[in-house]
Amino acid sequence: MASTKKDPVLVVLQLTGGNDYLNTVIPFTDPLYRDNRPAVGVADERILKLNDKVGLHPTMGPMKNLWDQGNLAIIHGVGYANSPRSHFRSMDIWHTCEPDKLGTEGWLGRATKEIDPNKENVVTTVSFGPSLPRALALPGVPVACVDDLDNFGLLTGISEAEQRDKILDRFTRLYSPTIGTGAVMDYLGQTGLDSMKAADILNVAPGMYSSSIEYPDTTIASKLKGISQVHQANLGTRIFYCDHGSFDSHSNQVGMHDKLWVDVSQAVESFFDDLRENDAADNVIMLMFTEFGRRVHDNGSGTDHGAGGVAFLAGDAIKGGEYGEYPSLRPEHLEQGDLVPHTDFRSIYTSIVEDWMGMDAQPLVGGVFEKPAYF
Repeated sequence: MASTKKDPVLVVLQLTGGNDYLNTVIPFTDPLYRDNRPAVGVADERILKLNDKVGLHPTMGPMKNLWDQGNLAIIHGVGYANSPRSHFRSMDIWHTCEPDKLGTEGWLGRATKEIDPNKENVVTTVSFGPSLPRALALPGVPVACVDDLDNFGLLTGISEAEQRDKILDRFTRLYSPTIGTGAVMDYLGQTGLDSMKAADILNVAPGMYSSSIEYPDTTIASKLKGISQVHQANLGTRIFYCDHGSFDSHSNQVGMHDKLWVDVSQAVESFFDDLRENDAADNVIMLMFTEFGRRVHDNGSGTDHGAGGVAFLAGDAIKGGEYGEYPSLRPEHLEQGDLVPHTDFRSIYTSIVEDWMGMDAQPLVGGVFEKPAYF
């Protein structure tokens, strides 16, 4: 369990597209790194060295600051057996914890139901982005999906309670002919009502927010600032989700990967600086994951889909450091030219669910997995 009296909060940042593990956490003392990266390898003098074996990409200075503070966990060799090397299938696996069949229930959707079984708070879980990630999807479980917090929802311009009630009543009557006629329409009707309520609730967050932290003018920074605003409004949100990408670096990787990590690193640092300034950081952790790593040998301009990858946990409650060994780059140890994962992603989920959120992980992640001590 979290040691804080505040309810523990999880922020998930999805690095969409397959982030290149080898150029993110760089094994600079391994000569096989240079051998395999003639086109996209990072020059030794640019690497932000963490110890005598690995370093971070040169644009990840703000992430190194978290490391230096002891608040960043680097989790090596993350994935699952028999990677399909497909964006869509791999994301489905990460989102549903179903590597052997097509899953329909998101692991965080199940977590949301566990946190709020009676749907008393329609903003228990909030996703920042234009669509609902499958990780959050579970029929009957409300999730607020926000693209722009400042202009969110249909009720944001209505100040009088009576007007809001009238519109909600009209919306209810609009759905009344179909609500109850079938499970799908019943779900859609309730989802619409939940979304209206969520819009009304979340719209108060920007007006309650005050901070001296200047976030960068980037899409991921905007999402994380929105998450900070909602968190600091104390609306009872326990799970936040956002994504950034695409990290699908088949070509022109050098400039592309540089920019992606500039944006992510600066946004993450601003987010935690903001929370700390406002005494709102002690009950928040962030998981950063990607669906798979990339091929060990570059293709002359970029890197192709791989298997084993890297994940990060950040926050004041995190015991910083490296977890697990860096997978071997030796040719005989690769699988179809890829790093072999040795840390099942569900073990990370298990640790988060049980040691941070204080819930039983088995029904959420679909089994029993090793539980590293990240906290």
